[in-house]
Amino acid sequence: MGEGYFGGDGRLDGELDERRDLFRYVTADNAAEYLAVMDQFTQTLLTDLSAAEVSEALANRGIPLSPEEAEARCASLVRWKNLMPSARDPRVPTVAALRYTRARFQVTRLGGTVHRQVTKVLQMRDGAREVARELLGSMAALLSKILHQAHHPRTIDAEALAADVTTAFTNQSYFADSIRDFYAYLSSVLVRYDLAGEEYASFKGLLLEYVHLIDTDVSRHSPAVLKCLEDLQPVLDQVLSALDSLPGLASAGGAPVERLPGRQHSDWAELLAWYSGSDGGMSGPAQLRAAAESALGQLLTNARRMLTPGGTGGARRSDLMHLASLFAQASVEEAHRGFSAAFGAYPARHVSFGPDEADPRDTASTSWWDAGPVDVPVSLRERGDRTARGRTARVPDPGMDITRLQEEAAQELAARLAAGAELAAAGVLDEAHLTPAARDLLLELVSMALAKEVGLSQAVRVDDVDLNVAVVVSESDTDTVVRSDDGDTAFSRLALTSCASGENRPGDTPEKSTADSYADHVGGDRQPPSAAGGAQ
Repeated sequence: MGEGYFGGDGRLDGELDERRDLFRYVTADNAAEYLAVMDQFTQTLLTDLSAAEVSEALANRGIPLSPEEAEARCASLVRWKNLMPSARDPRVPTVAALRYTRARFQVTRLGGTVHRQVTKVLQMRDGAREVARELLGSMAALLSKILHQAHHPRTIDAEALAADVTTAFTNQSYFADSIRDFYAYLSSVLVRYDLAGEEYASFKGLLLEYVHLIDTDVSRHSPAVLKCLEDLQPVLDQVLSALDSLPGLASAGGAPVERLPGRQHSDWAELLAWYSGSDGGMSGPAQLRAAAESALGQLLTNARRMLTPGGTGGARRSDLMHLASLFAQASVEEAHRGFSAAFGAYPARHVSFGPDEADPRDTASTSWWDAGPVDVPVSLRERGDRTARGRTARVPDPGMDITRLQEEAAQELAARLAAGAELAAAGVLDEAHLTPAARDLLLELVSMALAKEVGLSQAVRVDDVDLNVAVVVSESDTDTVVRSDDGDTAFSRLALTSCASGENRPGDTPEKSTADSYADHVGGDRQPPSAAGGAQ
């Protein structure tokens, strides 16, 4: 069994490690010098330089690098497979020329590819990249021309066919790359919590207008492109045969040659799968629509966050930037005071909640270390959101509660009416036996009488018209004792009699009884109109 293990793409792990070494110079120590050295080897074709020539070229650019340092950098790049030694005739006329001849280097194919990609990434801007949406229309036109030539194999112009095939696949690759970059930019902006104000408004216009424009072009042109690709499948062999008839590149050692796109069945299968989703995944147009819907949903989420009064509020980016500028201009003492004021970095202490405090032992002087924990809602603790979570509770139907309360009130009224009837029938209350309910009603009426006349220089009558009962209270030399099942009640030096409301007991004055009844009914000592007229 051979040494090493195969990776996911069929390559040995050792070969994969060599490919990874191609990127070492980007993050190694002195990365800026390595990048400058690689720039010298990739700025023209077939560049062949010695370490001394690299040192001189970098010195002209203002980058000081001695020949010995340049040779060490080139040696490291050779070890990482970015450069390779150049075979040169060592015969030179002078010793000085030998200095420029020995140890010459040139860039490798993979090293040049990696450096071009690295340079492109380093020079890219953080903003949005326009989508090459106009290429979809040209894709449909190019595929139509290819299909037309495929249906007439005797008159195929192989050169024109090759140009159309290469252009179609190049356009598709560039369009797909621009789409990926654009939606990656959208994703990076939508996740920003500080997106608000004018920036949010401009981004909203970009999303609603430009994304809609892209979706419209894809919806209009992708069906035509898919139709041409499906029609090309039966005659694809004729197209590939015509392309194979053109002169191509052959490797001297028999190594595989990376051909241009569109020269193999797999290239056309991948292109068809991108538009139709025939490989079992989601098609490219469907992915674009799904990404647009997701971006719009995230935009609405941000808008809801900014407009919801119960949420965490708008972005604080401007406030934090202003605070940072104050820290930059403040002295050490002012910075400490400002930090304590801005972030509440005061000594730990417990703030008492007053009567609602769960543990009254936790006071304002209790440290947080000793005080009991405070229950914080999950949404506030994890997301900083004060809005209520979950479904809104249904509004309860008050009908059953109203019926229950009405029944309870009716039962209570019936019990009081029964107590009033019992009390009214008792007459003289000394040594009378009453139920607890009637005894409690007697206590209410006696307390009302005593509140009206503290001295009781004359008998006082209190009527309860609703319960149809009246009680007359007067001074006496003896006590009145009322018996009940739960105990006896003694009224010191008071005589108590009861009757129905409006009924006179022997010894009562009708006018006096009527006046007292009216006063009790209205809550004062005034006489009714008829009584007042008689007094005049």
